[in-house]
Amino acid sequence: MHLQRFLWIMPGALLAPSSACLIQETGPMVDFGQEVAPVLAAHCYRCHGPEKQKMGLRLDQKAAAFLGGDSGEPGIVPANSARSELFRRISIPDELDRMPPDGEPLSGEEIALIKRWIDEGAAWEDDGSEKMEETPHWSFQPLGDPTSPLSDDPWVASPIDGYVLARLRQGELEPSSEADRVSLIRRLYLDLHGLLPTPKQVDKFIRDNREDAWGRLVDEALASPRYGERWAQHWLDVVQYADSHGFEMNNPRPNAYPYRDYVIKAFNSDTPYNQFILEQLAGDSVGKDAATGFLVTGAWDQVESKEPAYTALQRQDELTAMVNTTGTAFLGLTLGCARCHNHKFDPVPQRDFYAMTAVFAGVQHGERPLYSKEDAIRLSKQLEISAEIEDLRNELPSLRPAISSSRNLERFKPIRARAVRMRIHSTNSAEPCIDELEVWSNETNVALTATPSSSGDYANNPKHKLEHINDGQLGNPRSWISNKPGSGWIQLDLSEPAIIDRVVWGRDRLQRFEDRTPTNYTIEVSAVPGQWTIVSGSQDRLPFGTQGGKATASLNSHELTSHIAEAEERQRALMVTPSAMVYAGKLRQPGPTYRLYRGDVMEKREIVAPDTLSALGRLDLPLDAPEQERRVALALGIASPANPLTPRVMANRIWHHHFGTGIVSTPGDFGTNGGTPSHPELLDWLARQFIQDGWSVKALHRTILLSNTYRQTSSPNTAGLARDAETRLLWRFPPRRLEAEVIRDCILQLSGCLDLSMGGAGFSTFEPNDNYVRVYIPKESLGPAEWRRMVYMHKVRMERAPLFGSFDLPDAGQVCPKRNQSTTAIQALNLFNGTFVIDQAKRMASFLKTSGGDPVDVAYRSAYGRPPNATESSTARSFITEESLVAFCRAILNSNELVFLP
Repeated sequence: MHLQRFLWIMPGALLAPSSACLIQETGPMVDFGQEVAPVLAAHCYRCHGPEKQKMGLRLDQKAAAFLGGDSGEPGIVPANSARSELFRRISIPDELDRMPPDGEPLSGEEIALIKRWIDEGAAWEDDGSEKMEETPHWSFQPLGDPTSPLSDDPWVASPIDGYVLARLRQGELEPSSEADRVSLIRRLYLDLHGLLPTPKQVDKFIRDNREDAWGRLVDEALASPRYGERWAQHWLDVVQYADSHGFEMNNPRPNAYPYRDYVIKAFNSDTPYNQFILEQLAGDSVGKDAATGFLVTGAWDQVESKEPAYTALQRQDELTAMVNTTGTAFLGLTLGCARCHNHKFDPVPQRDFYAMTAVFAGVQHGERPLYSKEDAIRLSKQLEISAEIEDLRNELPSLRPAISSSRNLERFKPIRARAVRMRIHSTNSAEPCIDELEVWSNETNVALTATPSSSGDYANNPKHKLEHINDGQLGNPRSWISNKPGSGWIQLDLSEPAIIDRVVWGRDRLQRFEDRTPTNYTIEVSAVPGQWTIVSGSQDRLPFGTQGGKATASLNSHELTSHIAEAEERQRALMVTPSAMVYAGKLRQPGPTYRLYRGDVMEKREIVAPDTLSALGRLDLPLDAPEQERRVALALGIASPANPLTPRVMANRIWHHHFGTGIVSTPGDFGTNGGTPSHPELLDWLARQFIQDGWSVKALHRTILLSNTYRQTSSPNTAGLARDAETRLLWRFPPRRLEAEVIRDCILQLSGCLDLSMGGAGFSTFEPNDNYVRVYIPKESLGPAEWRRMVYMHKVRMERAPLFGSFDLPDAGQVCPKRNQSTTAIQALNLFNGTFVIDQAKRMASFLKTSGGDPVDVAYRSAYGRPPNATESSTARSFITEESLVAFCRAILNSNELVFLP
C-alpha cells in the first residue's frame, strides 16, 4: 500500500491544521526498509511566502522528521509510536489538532501502516540530512579579528574612527568637526555622571592646553562615584529592578536595595564583567550575597492558591522571568519565547529553555541573611571545621542511640571530680529543660548533696527552679529551665571529691513532655577549680530523632568525643549573626525539572538536566547537580571568551548608552528578529578589545570616549540629514533628550538642594500606607529626605513615578534594555507646572541670590556651562524685572538646552 501525502506544519506543534493546505498525491515513492512506507513531505509554508519556509518542518528529510517541529516534541521516535508526535497527530480524534488539516482523515489502514513502520524502528535510508548544517546567525558566529581601515587618515584617532569613517564614505558622507569644549565637558558629565559639570570644572577644562586634556578629563570622570550611580541605573533597567513585588498586592521589598547598592559599587570599582556575571548568578559562592538579588528582580505574585495547577503556574512564571532576564541581560536573546515551543527565530530549542530553568530551579523569591566579607571568611572556616568534625565522627567505633527526652545515660572511665557541668548548646525547641541531673559514684548519686549553680534560671515559675535539678524528684513539675533560648549550663559542686563513672539526665522522666530537650551538649568534670575535662556528650550519638545505635558505646571513645566537642566549640566561636537581610532569593536543592508540553505545567515530559544553550556548548552537569554548582557553571559558561554573544552584547550596550542607539539597535535582541549591526566589524573589534582589556567596563568606556567619533559636534548638516536622518552612520554625535533621572537630579543640583549621600534604603515619593493591597498615592510635597539622587528613589513596580514618570521611565513590569524616547505635551506641562519644579525654582532663586555673583550669569554658567550672550543677558534681566527671579529660574529648568545631551 502506498501513502503519499503533503503534511503541513504550524507554530506550536509538529503537525497542525491549516485551511490553506490539503492532502494530495505527490512525488515518487521512497522505500523505507522492507515495505513501501509513506513519503512524508512538509509543505513548509506557514501561510504563504518563501520568507516563512525556514519556520516549518521538512518531513522529506530524515533528520528534521525525527527531530520534530516547533513544539519540541520528537516527530518520530523509532520503535515507539506512542511518543511520536507524527503518529499522535494523524490519529488524534480532535479535528482541530488532527492532520491532515482538511478533507478526509487518513484511513485506519494508512494510520496502522505508519504506526507499524515506526514501531518496527522507522527504518529510513540515510539521506545526508543529518550532516547538513545551516550557517549560524551572525551573533552566534565567533568574533572576527578585523583590521581597522583608513588608519592613516588624519581624522582617525582610534580604530573606532577607522571603522566609522569607512562606513561614512560608503554612504558618501564625512564626519563632523569636533564639538567645542563646553559641549564636550557637558556631554561627558551628563553621559557618565548624569549631572552637570560645575562652572569651575568647565573653566578648568577650557584653560587646560595639554594635549591629553580630554583623556585626563575622561579618567577623572570615570573615577568619580557619580559614575557608578549613573551607569547602575542603565543596568537596573535591563534587569527590571524594583522595590516592590508587583501584581495586585504590590507590597514593598524593603531589603531589595542592597542589590542596587552592589551594582553601583561594581561599576565604580570596575569589577571585571566576567566576575560581574558570576557574582550576580552565583554571588553566594564568592561572598557576594547581595549580588544574587539579580536572580529575583522580577515580579512575584504573593497571592497563594490552593489550586495545585495555579501554584505550579505561578512558580513556572517565576522561573521563566529568571531565564528571560538572564538571556536578555547577558546574551541579548529572548529566551522566554522558547517556553512553549522551540524558538521561532533563534537556535533555542524548547529543551534548552527548560535546561536553563533547571539551573534556577532551586531559587525561590524571598530574603536571606546578608553576610559581610568578614562573615564569609568565618563561614568558610566553619565549613572547614564541619569537615574536621565529620572525619572525627567517622573514627568513632560506634554511635550511641539518639538523645531521649526521658532518660539518657552518660558512661565514661572513672574520674576524680569536685564538680560536674552540663553545657547545652542547642535544643529541639525553646529554653533547655532538665528534670534531674544525677552523678554516680559506684552506687551513690552524689548529686543529691551537691550545690547547684547555672547560667541563668527561668523566672517566676514554681515548677522550674534551680534547686529542682538535684532534689531526687523526677518529671516536669520539678525541673530546671534555662533563661536563654536554646542554650545554658547547669553545674553541681560536689560536697566532697569523688570518683565518678556516669551521669544520668532527662528532660522529663515521666514522659509527658518532649519539648525543650537538649540536642547538643557536653558533660564536663573538674578536679581542679577552673580546669574542665569533657567526659561525654552528644557528639557520639546518632542525630536527635533517629533510631538505632549501641546502647553503650566504647568507653575509649571519650577522647574522640572530647576532640569533637572542642571542634564544635571552635565552630560556635565563629558563629555569624547577620546584621541585615537581603532580597536575593532563598536557595535550596531542587527536585527534577521537566520539559513541559506547550508550556503546560500539567503536561510534564522528560526530565531535563541543568545546562546552557546548546548553541553555546554544554555544562555536562548531572540531573542532581548541587544547586549552587548549577549557577556557577552557567555563569562560567556565559562569561567564557569562547561565547561570542556575551562580549558583543555588553559592548553594544555600552555603545548604546553613549550614542543613544547601539551598533545593534535592539540591545536586548541579538537574534533573527533583532537589528543587524550598522558597523559589524567595529562591534567585533570592541568585543574582542573588551576581553583583551580584562573585561574592564571602564576601559571600554575610555576607548569609546577618546575616539573622534564621540567628540564630534551634534550640529546637523544638509548632506547628513538627507542621507542618514537617524544618524546611524555617526556623521555627527546624535543629540537626544536626557532621561528622567538626569533631568530631576540636575534640577536639584541647580537649586543647591541635591543630597549626594550614597547607598542605603533610599526614599519614597509616595505616602506611606500598610494596606493589604498597596495603594500608592504621591506625596503632596517633597523635602530634604527626597532630595537624593533618583537612583535611590523607591521603584514601585507598575506604578508611574510622580512627575517624571511621563519621561519614558520604565515601570519594571518587564526587562527594559532600551527605553522609549518620546516628546509629548504631557512632559512639557508636567515640567512647567509640577509642584516639585516650581518649588525647586524658588530654591534656585534663593541659591542665586546668595551665590555672590550676578544671578543671570551664574544661572547660565551653572545650567549651560557658558555665560549668556548679550541678547540673552538683556532679555533675561528684562524678564526678571517684569516677572521675577523665580520665573526666570523656572524658565531655565524648562529649557531645551538643559534637558538635551549636546
